[in-house]
Order: sequence, then C-alpha cells, then structure tokens
Amino acid sequence: MNKVVVFGKPGGGKSTLSRKLSDETGINLYALDLIEYKKNGERVSPEESLKKHTDLINADNWIIEGLGTLESFWLRVDAADTLIYIDLPYSIHYWWVTKRLLKSFFSKPEGWPEDSSILKGTLTSWKYLRLSPKFWTPELFEKIQSRAKGKNIYRMTSVKKINLFAKQFGRADIRR
Repeated sequence: MNKVVVFGKPGGGKSTLSRKLSDETGINLYALDLIEYKKNGERVSPEESLKKHTDLINADNWIIEGLGTLESFWLRVDAADTLIYIDLPYSIHYWWVTKRLLKSFFSKPEGWPEDSSILKGTLTSWKYLRLSPKFWTPELFEKIQSRAKGKNIYRMTSVKKINLFAKQFGRADIRR
C-alpha cells in the first residue's frame, strides 16, 4: 500500500479513515478539499488544481482523500495501488454530515479548511447526498473495478467493515 485513494459520498468518514491510515503507515495524507479550495472556501483555478494534483500523484507514495473532478479522480484511480470506496447507507451519511455540523458549534472539525464555512459545507454535502444516487451507481463501481484490475479495492458498506479495516492497522474504532 503506497498510493491510496479514499473516496465516496459526503460524510462517510473518508477523512477519519484516511488520517488513521496515514498515522499508522507514515504515508502523507492529502485532502482534495485543501488542494482545490483556498482557505476562505473559494475554489482555486482548474489549472492550478490539476497541476497540484498531477505533481502529487507522481510522488512515490500518498493517501488522497476525496473525489474532486472526474478527470482528477480517474487519474488517481489509474495511479493508485489501493482504492477504498466508502459506500455506507445514505442514512449514515446524512446523520454524520448533520452531526459534524452540530459538533462544529463546540469545535472545528479536524482538517476543515481555515476560514471555510461549516454551514456552507454542510449545505453542499446535503446537496451532493441528494444527487448521489444518480452518480454513485453500480455501473460506476463496475467501471472503477474494470479500470483498477490488479489493484487492491476495498468497498466499505458498513461502519463495522470500516472499523475492522482500521483495526488491521492497530488503531481504535473509527467513529464520528
């Protein structure tokens, strides 16, 4: 495991799992939100984002968390040796997005971009969750599998599966 992609719908624990993997393996973690957005929440130019992304995937090892653009996603799938697809039931995704918002009244979520609105991020996450059934389809997963032949692919369909996967790396349960 040298080049790891962690992806899926909003609010599924991608960041939490990625941080734990990074801590345990010593592989640097890169959150796409921090590459694609400025500290104030404004998007960087597509050219700047693609350049940063291309430089990143050409490195010897990395964990990249998030979806980003489809163009950058497929570049990561092609470059990675390990793919981790967080595909929990929608009720969990909605709850964890909402829970992140509620907890933000007391402390900023770890890894959240500086000066970026948590409320705006929550509204965006809810919007993408509403649209997700049209994007995160069985056909998309089949395309990912066919494009990633010979690579390690993990599809996490329950919190229990995520926790068991995380325990392989000696850490406590991943819970939000």
